[in-house]
Amino acid sequence: MSDKPEHDQPMPLVSHLTELRTRLLRCIAAIFIIFAGLFAFTQQIYTLVSTPLREYLPVGATMIATDVASPFLTPLKLTMMVSLFIAIPVILHQIWGFIAPGLYKHEKRIAVPLLVSSIFLFYAGMAFAYFLVFPLVFKFFAAATPEGVAMMTDISSYLDFVMTLFFAFGVAFEIPVAVVLLVWIGIVDVKYLRKIRPYVIIGCFVVGMILTPPDIFSQTLLAIPMWMLFEIGILFGSLVSKNKRGDHPDEQSERDNNAQPPAPQA
Repeated sequence: MSDKPEHDQPMPLVSHLTELRTRLLRCIAAIFIIFAGLFAFTQQIYTLVSTPLREYLPVGATMIATDVASPFLTPLKLTMMVSLFIAIPVILHQIWGFIAPGLYKHEKRIAVPLLVSSIFLFYAGMAFAYFLVFPLVFKFFAAATPEGVAMMTDISSYLDFVMTLFFAFGVAFEIPVAVVLLVWIGIVDVKYLRKIRPYVIIGCFVVGMILTPPDIFSQTLLAIPMWMLFEIGILFGSLVSKNKRGDHPDEQSERDNNAQPPAPQA
């Protein structure tokens, strides 16, 4: 039995564009439905996100709003970003629904775990940033404030800062998925990844130095998880490489048959 895509019939370009538009509209609708449900809680959401900073503000200090509309627009902007993050499973499901018909069965077997793990790892990176990195960062900033300077952070600037870190840590935690994809596609092999391990470790500490305060503890706190995630990616990449070499003789025989010229007819 050959390992063919389930829908092997070609589709017109217009049909592809129509399906793409439908799935994009579903993604946008999911984001706005979630936003509508969270709209009444915009102030509470901002209060929750700003907690790691407010806990380390000096006694009597508060966050400030330097723009007239910031007290209303900044929580609204945060709620929209939260809606986008919550809708990521729906967005990835729509992407999967668009590309899945053109995949082989063995490709689907590896794509589904990658899809699920990418969602989990992205949320894990955000949680890691909120519960572990933010307290360290803001504690350092509060302690480093010069004497005679009042630490009063603008709410809009704070939002930009934490959203950048949320996204950075969410993407950084996708390292295992990226490693497995690179091995699966054939861009790199596991032997090469093991060979460059020392450079990857150095790169992890460089990233930790950039994204965290300049102390060895917080840098290590980010660098070591990134290194461990890289090692997990190598582990699963080796499994994918083994399966890729030996599990699909039907597909290879199909390609060989297609490459043979037709037998002459008597």
